[in-house]
Amino acid sequence: MPSSDTPEPRPSVFRHRDFRLFQLARLCAVLAMQVESVAIGWQVYELTGSALALGYTGLAQFLPFLIFALVGGQVADRVDRRAILVVCQSVMLLCSLMLLSFTMGHVRDVRFVYGVLVLFGTARAFYSPASSALVPRLVPAEDLPRAVALNSTTWQVATIAGPAVGGVLYGWAGAMGAYVGSASLCALTVVWMLLLKVRTGRSSSEPFSMKTLLAGFHFVRRQRLLLGSITLDLFAVLLGGAVALLPIYAQDVLHTGPWGLGLLRSAPAVGAAVVALLLASRPLGGRAGWKMFIGVAIFGVATLVFGLSHSLPLSVVALAVAGAADMVSVVVRGTVEMLATPDDMRGRVGAVNMICIGASNELGEFRAGSFAEYMGAEKAVVSGAVGTLVVVVLWAWGFPELRRVDHLETAAREPQPSEPEPLAAQSAH
Repeated sequence: MPSSDTPEPRPSVFRHRDFRLFQLARLCAVLAMQVESVAIGWQVYELTGSALALGYTGLAQFLPFLIFALVGGQVADRVDRRAILVVCQSVMLLCSLMLLSFTMGHVRDVRFVYGVLVLFGTARAFYSPASSALVPRLVPAEDLPRAVALNSTTWQVATIAGPAVGGVLYGWAGAMGAYVGSASLCALTVVWMLLLKVRTGRSSSEPFSMKTLLAGFHFVRRQRLLLGSITLDLFAVLLGGAVALLPIYAQDVLHTGPWGLGLLRSAPAVGAAVVALLLASRPLGGRAGWKMFIGVAIFGVATLVFGLSHSLPLSVVALAVAGAADMVSVVVRGTVEMLATPDDMRGRVGAVNMICIGASNELGEFRAGSFAEYMGAEKAVVSGAVGTLVVVVLWAWGFPELRRVDHLETAAREPQPSEPEPLAAQSAH
Protein backbone atom coordinates (compact mmCIF):
# COMPACT_ATOMS: atom_id res chain seq x y z
CA MET A 1 0.00 0.00 0.00
CA PRO A 2 1.27 3.55 -0.71
CA SER A 3 2.39 5.49 2.32
CA SER A 4 -0.35 7.65 3.82
CA ASP A 5 2.31 10.27 4.59
CA THR A 6 2.90 10.99 0.92
CA PRO A 7 0.83 14.06 -0.03
CA GLU A 8 -1.20 13.79 -3.19
CA PRO A 9 -0.40 16.39 -5.86
CA ARG A 10 -2.91 19.21 -5.78
CA PRO A 11 -4.78 20.05 -8.96
CA SER A 12 -3.83 23.25 -10.76
CA VAL A 13 -5.56 26.50 -9.82
CA PHE A 14 -5.98 27.09 -13.55
CA ARG A 15 -8.69 24.41 -13.62
CA HIS A 16 -11.07 27.18 -12.57
CA ARG A 17 -12.36 28.78 -15.78
CA ASP A 18 -12.95 32.27 -14.40
CA PHE A 19 -9.52 32.34 -12.78
CA ARG A 20 -7.90 31.50 -16.14
CA LEU A 21 -9.84 34.26 -17.90
CA PHE A 22 -9.06 36.75 -15.15
CA GLN A 23 -5.34 36.05 -15.45
CA LEU A 24 -5.50 36.57 -19.23
CA ALA A 25 -7.32 39.86 -18.66
CA ARG A 26 -4.84 40.92 -15.98
CA LEU A 27 -1.88 40.07 -18.21
CA CYS A 28 -3.27 42.18 -21.08
CA ALA A 29 -4.24 45.06 -18.77
CA VAL A 30 -0.82 45.35 -17.13
CA LEU A 31 0.97 44.98 -20.48
CA ALA A 32 -1.16 47.83 -21.84
CA MET A 33 -0.34 50.08 -18.87
CA GLN A 34 3.38 49.38 -19.11
CA VAL A 35 3.56 49.94 -22.87
CA GLU A 36 1.62 53.19 -22.48
CA SER A 37 3.79 54.34 -19.57
CA VAL A 38 7.02 53.90 -21.56
CA ALA A 39 5.54 55.81 -24.51
CA ILE A 40 4.28 58.67 -22.33
CA GLY A 41 7.58 59.06 -20.48
CA TRP A 42 9.69 59.13 -23.63
CA GLN A 43 7.26 61.33 -25.57
CA VAL A 44 6.84 63.91 -22.79
CA TYR A 45 10.58 64.22 -22.25
CA GLU A 46 11.14 64.41 -26.00
CA LEU A 47 8.61 67.26 -26.28
CA THR A 48 9.65 69.22 -23.18
CA GLY A 49 13.16 68.19 -22.13
CA SER A 50 11.92 68.85 -18.58
CA ALA A 51 12.31 66.61 -15.53
CA LEU A 52 9.44 68.47 -13.85
CA ALA A 53 7.18 67.65 -16.81
CA LEU A 54 7.90 63.97 -16.18
CA GLY A 55 7.04 64.46 -12.52
CA TYR A 56 3.67 65.93 -13.50
CA THR A 57 2.78 62.70 -15.33
CA GLY A 58 2.84 60.93 -11.96
CA LEU A 59 0.95 63.72 -10.20
CA ALA A 60 -1.76 63.79 -12.89
CA GLN A 61 -2.47 60.11 -12.20
CA PHE A 62 -2.15 60.22 -8.43
CA LEU A 63 -4.42 63.16 -7.55
CA PRO A 64 -7.63 61.70 -9.04
CA PHE A 65 -6.66 58.31 -7.63
CA LEU A 66 -6.30 59.86 -4.18
CA ILE A 67 -9.64 61.66 -4.49
CA PHE A 68 -11.70 58.68 -5.71
CA ALA A 69 -9.95 55.58 -4.30
CA LEU A 70 -11.99 55.46 -1.07
CA VAL A 71 -15.19 55.79 -3.08
CA GLY A 72 -13.87 53.06 -5.37
CA GLY A 73 -13.34 50.77 -2.39
CA GLN A 74 -16.86 51.48 -1.15
CA VAL A 75 -18.28 50.76 -4.60
CA ALA A 76 -16.28 47.50 -4.83
CA ASP A 77 -18.00 46.27 -1.65
CA ARG A 78 -21.48 47.23 -2.95
CA VAL A 79 -21.53 46.61 -6.73
CA ASP A 80 -20.71 43.59 -8.88
CA ARG A 81 -16.91 43.71 -9.13
CA ARG A 82 -16.83 42.21 -12.61
CA ALA A 83 -19.03 45.03 -13.96
CA ILE A 84 -16.72 47.62 -12.36
CA LEU A 85 -13.70 46.09 -14.10
CA VAL A 86 -15.41 46.07 -17.51
CA VAL A 87 -16.41 49.74 -17.25
CA CYS A 88 -13.00 50.88 -15.96
CA GLN A 89 -11.08 48.94 -18.58
CA SER A 90 -13.28 50.46 -21.27
CA VAL A 91 -12.33 53.92 -19.99
CA MET A 92 -8.64 52.92 -20.11
CA LEU A 93 -9.14 51.84 -23.72
CA LEU A 94 -10.58 55.29 -24.42
CA CYS A 95 -7.46 56.85 -22.82
CA SER A 96 -5.17 54.90 -25.17
CA LEU A 97 -7.21 56.02 -28.18
CA MET A 98 -7.07 59.64 -27.02
CA LEU A 99 -3.27 59.47 -26.69
CA LEU A 100 -3.12 57.94 -30.17
CA SER A 101 -5.17 60.82 -31.58
CA PHE A 102 -2.88 63.29 -29.77
CA THR A 103 0.11 61.74 -31.52
CA MET A 104 -1.52 61.45 -34.94
CA GLY A 105 -2.59 65.09 -34.75
CA HIS A 106 1.00 66.18 -33.94
CA VAL A 107 -0.23 68.06 -30.86
CA ARG A 108 2.76 69.34 -28.88
CA ASP A 109 0.90 70.67 -25.82
CA VAL A 110 1.56 68.08 -23.09
CA ARG A 111 -1.37 69.38 -21.05
CA PHE A 112 -3.49 67.13 -23.27
CA VAL A 113 -1.48 64.15 -22.00
CA TYR A 114 -1.96 65.27 -18.39
CA GLY A 115 -5.72 65.51 -18.98
CA VAL A 116 -5.82 61.95 -20.30
CA LEU A 117 -3.79 60.76 -17.31
CA VAL A 118 -6.29 62.38 -14.94
CA LEU A 119 -9.05 60.31 -16.57
CA PHE A 120 -6.86 57.21 -16.40
CA GLY A 121 -6.12 57.79 -12.70
CA THR A 122 -9.85 58.14 -11.99
CA ALA A 123 -10.61 54.84 -13.71
CA ARG A 124 -7.81 53.12 -11.81
CA ALA A 125 -9.24 54.38 -8.51
CA PHE A 126 -12.28 52.18 -9.11
CA TYR A 127 -10.47 49.38 -10.97
CA SER A 128 -7.78 48.54 -8.39
CA PRO A 129 -9.94 47.82 -5.30
CA ALA A 130 -12.43 45.80 -7.37
CA SER A 131 -9.64 43.77 -8.97
CA SER A 132 -7.92 42.86 -5.69
CA ALA A 133 -11.26 42.04 -4.03
CA LEU A 134 -12.44 39.81 -6.90
CA VAL A 135 -9.66 37.18 -6.64
CA PRO A 136 -11.06 35.37 -3.55
CA ARG A 137 -14.34 34.86 -5.46
CA LEU A 138 -12.67 33.07 -8.37
CA VAL A 139 -11.33 30.02 -6.49
CA PRO A 140 -12.27 27.94 -3.42
CA ALA A 141 -10.75 29.02 -0.10
CA GLU A 142 -8.22 26.18 -0.10
CA ASP A 143 -6.80 27.42 -3.43
CA LEU A 144 -6.60 31.09 -2.42
CA PRO A 145 -2.91 31.24 -1.34
CA ARG A 146 -1.76 29.75 -4.64
CA ALA A 147 -4.17 31.95 -6.57
CA VAL A 148 -2.76 35.06 -4.90
CA ALA A 149 0.79 33.92 -5.70
CA LEU A 150 -0.10 33.31 -9.35
CA ASN A 151 -1.92 36.64 -9.49
CA SER A 152 1.28 38.36 -8.37
CA THR A 153 3.33 36.34 -10.86
CA THR A 154 1.09 37.45 -13.72
CA TRP A 155 1.65 41.07 -12.69
CA GLN A 156 5.41 40.60 -12.60
CA VAL A 157 5.55 38.82 -15.98
CA ALA A 158 3.58 41.65 -17.59
CA THR A 159 5.71 44.25 -15.80
CA ILE A 160 8.83 42.59 -17.16
CA ALA A 161 7.56 42.23 -20.72
CA GLY A 162 5.55 45.47 -20.95
CA PRO A 163 8.36 48.05 -20.82
CA ALA A 164 10.47 46.00 -23.24
CA VAL A 165 7.54 45.72 -25.65
CA GLY A 166 6.83 49.43 -25.24
CA GLY A 167 10.46 50.32 -25.94
CA VAL A 168 10.54 48.12 -29.07
CA LEU A 169 7.24 49.52 -30.37
CA TYR A 170 8.36 53.10 -29.72
CA GLY A 171 11.70 52.49 -31.39
CA TRP A 172 10.03 50.83 -34.39
CA ALA A 173 6.97 53.01 -34.99
CA GLY A 174 7.25 55.90 -32.53
CA ALA A 175 4.58 56.84 -29.99
CA MET A 176 1.86 55.94 -32.51
CA GLY A 177 2.97 52.30 -32.62
CA ALA A 178 3.10 52.09 -28.82
CA TYR A 179 -0.39 53.56 -28.39
CA VAL A 180 -1.86 51.22 -31.03
CA GLY A 181 -0.35 48.30 -29.11
CA SER A 182 -1.71 49.62 -25.80
CA ALA A 183 -5.21 50.14 -27.21
CA SER A 184 -5.24 46.63 -28.69
CA LEU A 185 -4.30 45.10 -25.33
CA CYS A 186 -6.99 47.15 -23.55
CA ALA A 187 -9.59 45.86 -26.02
CA LEU A 188 -8.53 42.26 -25.36
CA THR A 189 -8.84 42.90 -21.62
CA VAL A 190 -12.44 44.04 -22.04
CA VAL A 191 -13.21 40.88 -24.01
CA TRP A 192 -11.77 38.56 -21.33
CA MET A 193 -13.63 40.45 -18.57
CA LEU A 194 -16.94 40.15 -20.42
CA LEU A 195 -16.48 36.37 -20.64
CA LEU A 196 -16.24 35.99 -16.84
CA LYS A 197 -19.25 34.21 -15.34
CA VAL A 198 -18.63 35.25 -11.73
CA ARG A 199 -21.09 37.73 -10.20
CA THR A 200 -20.11 39.07 -6.80
CA GLY A 201 -23.21 41.11 -6.05
CA ARG A 202 -23.29 43.18 -2.87
CA SER A 203 -20.69 42.16 -0.26
CA SER A 204 -21.42 44.84 2.35
CA SER A 205 -24.91 45.63 3.67
CA GLU A 206 -23.86 48.69 5.68
CA PRO A 207 -25.53 51.96 4.64
CA PHE A 208 -23.35 54.41 2.74
CA SER A 209 -21.91 57.01 5.11
CA MET A 210 -18.70 58.81 5.94
CA LYS A 211 -18.09 56.14 8.60
CA THR A 212 -18.24 53.28 6.10
CA LEU A 213 -16.23 55.31 3.57
CA LEU A 214 -13.39 55.64 6.09
CA ALA A 215 -13.79 52.15 7.53
CA GLY A 216 -10.76 50.90 5.61
CA PHE A 217 -8.54 53.53 7.23
CA HIS A 218 -9.89 52.71 10.70
CA PHE A 219 -9.29 49.00 10.11
CA VAL A 220 -5.69 49.53 8.95
CA ARG A 221 -4.97 51.99 11.79
CA ARG A 222 -5.95 49.41 14.40
CA GLN A 223 -4.01 46.58 12.75
CA ARG A 224 -0.47 47.56 13.74
CA LEU A 225 1.24 44.96 11.55
CA LEU A 226 -0.78 46.04 8.53
CA LEU A 227 -0.23 49.74 9.31
CA GLY A 228 3.52 49.28 9.74
CA SER A 229 4.03 47.19 6.60
CA ILE A 230 1.92 49.49 4.39
CA THR A 231 3.49 52.74 5.58
CA LEU A 232 7.04 51.36 5.45
CA ASP A 233 6.54 50.51 1.80
CA LEU A 234 4.78 53.84 1.19
CA PHE A 235 7.60 56.08 2.43
CA ALA A 236 10.48 53.88 1.27
CA VAL A 237 9.29 53.86 -2.35
CA LEU A 238 8.03 57.47 -2.19
CA LEU A 239 11.58 58.58 -1.44
CA GLY A 240 13.56 55.89 -3.23
CA GLY A 241 11.54 55.49 -6.43
CA ALA A 242 13.38 56.55 -9.58
CA VAL A 243 11.01 55.37 -12.33
CA ALA A 244 10.03 58.88 -13.47
CA LEU A 245 13.68 59.76 -14.09
CA LEU A 246 14.51 56.71 -16.21
CA PRO A 247 13.97 58.61 -19.51
CA ILE A 248 16.53 61.19 -18.32
CA TYR A 249 18.99 58.50 -17.26
CA ALA A 250 18.50 56.61 -20.53
CA GLN A 251 19.03 59.67 -22.71
CA ASP A 252 21.39 61.97 -20.79
CA VAL A 253 23.31 59.77 -18.33
CA LEU A 254 23.54 56.34 -19.98
CA HIS A 255 23.25 57.62 -23.56
CA THR A 256 20.91 54.92 -24.83
CA GLY A 257 17.61 54.92 -26.75
CA PRO A 258 14.02 53.72 -26.25
CA TRP A 259 15.18 50.08 -26.16
CA GLY A 260 17.50 50.97 -23.28
CA LEU A 261 14.66 52.71 -21.47
CA GLY A 262 12.54 49.58 -21.89
CA LEU A 263 15.41 47.53 -20.42
CA LEU A 264 15.70 49.85 -17.42
CA ARG A 265 11.92 49.77 -16.87
CA SER A 266 11.90 45.96 -17.02
CA ALA A 267 14.86 45.38 -14.70
CA PRO A 268 13.04 45.90 -11.33
CA ALA A 269 10.28 43.52 -12.42
CA VAL A 270 12.81 40.86 -13.42
CA GLY A 271 14.33 40.97 -9.95
CA ALA A 272 10.89 40.97 -8.33
CA ALA A 273 9.71 38.01 -10.43
CA VAL A 274 12.74 35.91 -9.47
CA VAL A 275 12.12 36.53 -5.76
CA ALA A 276 8.36 35.94 -6.18
CA LEU A 277 9.03 32.52 -7.73
CA LEU A 278 11.52 31.66 -4.97
CA LEU A 279 9.05 32.64 -2.26
CA ALA A 280 6.29 30.66 -3.97
CA SER A 281 8.38 27.48 -3.70
CA ARG A 282 10.13 28.34 -0.43
CA PRO A 283 8.10 30.58 1.94
CA LEU A 284 9.72 33.44 3.81
CA GLY A 285 9.85 31.37 7.02
CA GLY A 286 10.87 32.73 10.40
CA ARG A 287 12.08 36.23 11.36
CA ALA A 288 9.90 37.62 8.59
CA GLY A 289 9.82 41.09 10.16
CA TRP A 290 13.59 41.48 10.15
CA LYS A 291 13.74 40.09 6.60
CA MET A 292 11.30 42.77 5.51
CA PHE A 293 13.42 45.57 7.01
CA ILE A 294 16.59 44.12 5.49
CA GLY A 295 14.85 43.90 2.11
CA VAL A 296 13.81 47.55 2.20
CA ALA A 297 17.35 48.55 3.24
CA ILE A 298 18.79 46.62 0.27
CA PHE A 299 16.25 48.43 -1.93
CA GLY A 300 17.67 51.74 -0.71
CA VAL A 301 21.29 50.71 -1.25
CA ALA A 302 20.56 49.38 -4.75
CA THR A 303 18.80 52.64 -5.63
CA LEU A 304 21.84 54.55 -4.38
CA VAL A 305 24.09 52.47 -6.68
CA PHE A 306 21.76 53.16 -9.61
CA GLY A 307 21.81 56.88 -8.89
CA LEU A 308 25.60 56.99 -9.03
CA SER A 309 26.02 54.64 -12.02
CA HIS A 310 27.02 55.75 -15.51
CA SER A 311 27.10 52.19 -16.89
CA LEU A 312 23.99 50.65 -18.49
CA PRO A 313 24.77 47.06 -17.32
CA LEU A 314 25.44 48.21 -13.74
CA SER A 315 22.27 50.33 -13.76
CA VAL A 316 20.19 47.38 -14.96
CA VAL A 317 21.66 45.10 -12.26
CA ALA A 318 21.08 47.73 -9.54
CA LEU A 319 17.43 48.16 -10.56
CA ALA A 320 16.95 44.38 -10.67
CA VAL A 321 18.34 44.06 -7.12
CA ALA A 322 16.05 46.91 -5.98
CA GLY A 323 13.04 45.12 -7.46
CA ALA A 324 14.04 41.81 -5.87
CA ALA A 325 14.44 43.42 -2.43
CA ASP A 326 11.15 45.29 -2.73
CA MET A 327 9.29 42.04 -3.45
CA VAL A 328 10.00 40.85 0.11
CA SER A 329 8.05 43.86 1.40
CA VAL A 330 5.27 43.16 -1.12
CA VAL A 331 4.93 39.56 0.08
CA VAL A 332 4.80 40.55 3.76
CA ARG A 333 2.23 43.29 3.15
CA GLY A 334 0.09 41.13 0.85
CA THR A 335 0.05 38.16 3.23
CA VAL A 336 -0.93 40.28 6.22
CA GLU A 337 -3.68 42.02 4.25
CA MET A 338 -5.12 38.77 2.89
CA LEU A 339 -5.24 37.00 6.26
CA ALA A 340 -6.40 39.93 8.37
CA THR A 341 -9.22 41.35 6.22
CA PRO A 342 -12.81 39.94 6.10
CA ASP A 343 -14.52 39.75 2.69
CA ASP A 344 -16.98 42.57 3.30
CA MET A 345 -14.04 44.91 4.00
CA ARG A 346 -11.70 43.81 1.19
CA GLY A 347 -12.68 46.57 -1.22
CA ARG A 348 -12.18 49.35 1.32
CA VAL A 349 -8.97 47.97 2.83
CA GLY A 350 -7.72 47.33 -0.71
CA ALA A 351 -8.48 50.97 -1.54
CA VAL A 352 -6.33 52.15 1.40
CA ASN A 353 -3.51 49.90 0.26
CA MET A 354 -3.85 51.15 -3.32
CA ILE A 355 -3.78 54.79 -2.14
CA CYS A 356 -0.50 54.08 -0.39
CA ILE A 357 0.88 52.28 -3.43
CA GLY A 358 -0.26 55.15 -5.64
CA ALA A 359 1.33 57.68 -3.30
CA SER A 360 4.61 55.78 -3.29
CA ASN A 361 4.64 55.39 -7.09
CA GLU A 362 2.91 58.36 -8.75
CA LEU A 363 3.55 60.90 -5.98
CA GLY A 364 7.08 59.52 -5.80
CA GLU A 365 7.45 60.26 -9.51
CA PHE A 366 6.43 63.87 -8.85
CA ARG A 367 8.92 64.11 -5.98
CA ALA A 368 11.71 62.72 -8.15
CA GLY A 369 10.83 64.97 -11.10
CA SER A 370 10.58 68.15 -9.03
CA PHE A 371 13.84 67.41 -7.17
CA ALA A 372 15.59 66.63 -10.45
CA GLU A 373 14.40 69.92 -11.95
CA TYR A 374 16.27 71.88 -9.29
CA MET A 375 19.20 69.68 -8.25
CA GLY A 376 19.69 67.31 -11.21
CA ALA A 377 18.57 63.72 -11.74
CA GLU A 378 21.53 62.06 -10.02
CA LYS A 379 21.27 64.12 -6.82
CA ALA A 380 17.49 63.53 -6.75
CA VAL A 381 17.94 59.74 -6.87
CA VAL A 382 20.82 59.66 -4.38
CA SER A 383 19.06 61.88 -1.83
CA GLY A 384 15.91 59.76 -2.14
CA ALA A 385 17.88 56.55 -1.57
CA VAL A 386 19.42 58.00 1.59
CA GLY A 387 15.92 58.99 2.72
CA THR A 388 14.78 55.37 2.25
CA LEU A 389 17.53 54.12 4.55
CA VAL A 390 16.49 56.67 7.19
CA VAL A 391 12.88 55.44 6.92
CA VAL A 392 14.00 51.84 7.57
CA VAL A 393 15.69 52.88 10.82
CA LEU A 394 12.71 54.98 11.98
CA TRP A 395 10.14 52.25 11.22
CA ALA A 396 12.24 49.53 12.87
CA TRP A 397 12.18 51.71 16.00
CA GLY A 398 8.55 52.87 15.70
CA PHE A 399 6.97 49.46 14.93
CA PRO A 400 8.69 46.96 17.23
CA GLU A 401 5.80 44.49 16.74
CA LEU A 402 6.60 44.39 13.02
CA ARG A 403 10.28 43.87 13.78
CA ARG A 404 9.40 40.96 16.08
CA VAL A 405 7.23 39.11 13.54
CA ASP A 406 8.39 35.53 13.13
CA HIS A 407 6.02 33.58 10.83
CA LEU A 408 3.52 35.65 8.84
CA GLU A 409 0.81 32.98 8.75
CA THR A 410 0.30 33.17 12.54
CA ALA A 411 1.29 36.80 13.14
CA ALA A 412 -1.38 38.22 10.83
CA ARG A 413 -4.13 36.45 12.80
CA GLU A 414 -3.00 37.51 16.24
CA PRO A 415 -4.88 40.44 17.88
CA GLN A 416 -2.72 43.56 18.00
CA PRO A 417 -2.20 45.45 21.29
CA SER A 418 -4.22 48.47 20.08
CA GLU A 419 -7.07 46.40 18.59
CA PRO A 420 -10.47 46.52 20.28
CA GLU A 421 -11.92 43.07 20.78
CA PRO A 422 -14.75 43.27 18.17
CA LEU A 423 -12.30 44.11 15.40
CA ALA A 424 -9.93 41.36 16.50
CA ALA A 425 -12.78 38.90 16.36
CA GLN A 426 -13.72 40.13 12.89
CA SER A 427 -10.16 39.76 11.67
CA ALA A 428 -10.01 36.10 12.64
CA HIS A 429 -12.80 35.15 10.23
